[in-house]
Amino acid sequence: MIPMTLAEIAAVVDGQVHGDQSLTVSGPAYLDSREPVADGLFVAIAGERVDGHEYAEGAYAVLGSRPTPAPTIVVADPVVAMGRLARHVVDRLDLTVLALTGSQGKTGTKDYLAAVLAGVGPTVATAGNLNNEYGVPITALRADYKTAYLVVEMGARGIGQVRYLCEIAPPSIAAVTNVGTAHIGEFGSREAIATAKGEIVEALPAEGTAVLNADDELTAAMADLTSARSLTFGERGDVAWRGVRLDDLGRPSFELGYDGTWHPVTLTQSGRHQVGNAAAAAAMAVAVDLPFATVVESLASAVPASRWRMEMHERPDGLLVVNDAYNANPASMVAALDALAGIGTRSGRRTVAVLGEMLELGEGAHESHREVGRAAAELGIDVVVVVGEAARGIAEGVDGDSWQGTAVVTAGRDQALEWVRKNVAAEDVVLVKASRGVALEVLADELLRGGIGAP
Repeated sequence: MIPMTLAEIAAVVDGQVHGDQSLTVSGPAYLDSREPVADGLFVAIAGERVDGHEYAEGAYAVLGSRPTPAPTIVVADPVVAMGRLARHVVDRLDLTVLALTGSQGKTGTKDYLAAVLAGVGPTVATAGNLNNEYGVPITALRADYKTAYLVVEMGARGIGQVRYLCEIAPPSIAAVTNVGTAHIGEFGSREAIATAKGEIVEALPAEGTAVLNADDELTAAMADLTSARSLTFGERGDVAWRGVRLDDLGRPSFELGYDGTWHPVTLTQSGRHQVGNAAAAAAMAVAVDLPFATVVESLASAVPASRWRMEMHERPDGLLVVNDAYNANPASMVAALDALAGIGTRSGRRTVAVLGEMLELGEGAHESHREVGRAAAELGIDVVVVVGEAARGIAEGVDGDSWQGTAVVTAGRDQALEWVRKNVAAEDVVLVKASRGVALEVLADELLRGGIGAP
C-alpha cells in the first residue's frame, strides 16, 4: 500500500480518527488478526459470529465501525470504506488492471497470468480466490508505486456484484473464462449468470480489451456489451491450441498459436483443462502487448500459486494423491475426473475418486451430482468414494450395467478417510475433490500422513 496517514485515510473514507492522526500506514490491509502485517491496516468487521473489533488490540492501525484499543479510523461500514480506499490507491498508481471472472478456471487463469506478468514487471495478484467485496480491495491495497500490473479475480454471487468490484479496481483488460452452472442455485439460469459475468466487460473503457472464450456461446456474445476491442481464446480463438498430449501424470503438452505463429509449450500442472486456462492467460498477456514468444516461455515455467488445485503428492510408499479440494462444480468435477482417468490410463494405476458435495446448485443439485457420477463411469474410474449423503447422487450416477467399478457412500469426511486408508494400495492414484465448505483438503492431508492401513 502507498504510505498514508490516518488523517489522509479518514478523508478518503469519510471517517473519524480515534488516536494519532499522523500515524502512517505503509503496510497492506488485512482481515485476519491472527496474521498481522507490520505497519498495516487491520479491517475490523463485525460478523454474525465473530467481531473483529474484539481482536484489534495490538494492531498497528484499525479501520472499523467503532473505536478500539489501537489507533482507529471509525466509519459507518468498514467493508465499503475499504473499497473506497482501494479505489483511491488504484487511481493514484500508474499500473494496468487486469480483471477476470467466469464460472470455471478463474483461479488457474489468474495464476498463469500473474506468473507471466511477473517476468516483465512487479505484479500484484489475488491470493487464492479472494475474489469478493473483501478480497478485491485487500488485493488492490497490496499495490504500491512500484506495481506495474494488478491482476484481480472477481467472483459473482448476484447481479451487480462484478459491477461493484469493477468500481473498486477498474480494468483495462477484462476476461470471462466461461459461463457454466456454478452458483446456478443463486442465479436461476446460465443466462442470468452471463448477465452477471458480462458486467466485467461493460466496465471496460473504449481503449480497453475484452478477452473472451470463443468456444462458449454466451461468453463470445459479450463482445456486443462493449466498444472496447475483443480478443478471443479457445480452439476457435485468436489465441488457440492444437495437438494436446498428456504425460503419465496428466501434464499437457501442446502448441499455442497467435497471429499465425505457433510455439510448443508444456505445463507443469495436470489436467487437459489447464490448456484453456493457459490460453486465456496468454490472451490477456498479449492484450498488454507482451511478445507472444515471451508469454509462451513464461507459461512453461509457471508453477501453481494457489493451494489445493490439482496438487500432486506422492507418499513414500508410492500412493499418488491429487488434491483438488479447493472448490467444485459440475464442470470442474468432470475436468478433474478426466485428468484422473488419464493418469490411470498412462501410468497403469488404479483410479480412486473421493468426491464430496457440490454446493450452491439449487433445485438441480441432485441431478448434477448424478451427472458427475455418470461421467466417472464413462471415464472408467475404478473406485468412487462419496463423502456424505448430500452427494449420494454421484453414486447413483455411476450405478449402471456397463460400469465395472466400485461405489461407496460414506457418512462424512472421517468415514471416507477411514475407508480409503483401509482399501487403497501403494500403486493407486487418489483424487480428492468437493466444494470449499466440505473441506476435503483435510482428508487429503491426513491420507498423506500415514502409510497403507494407517489408523
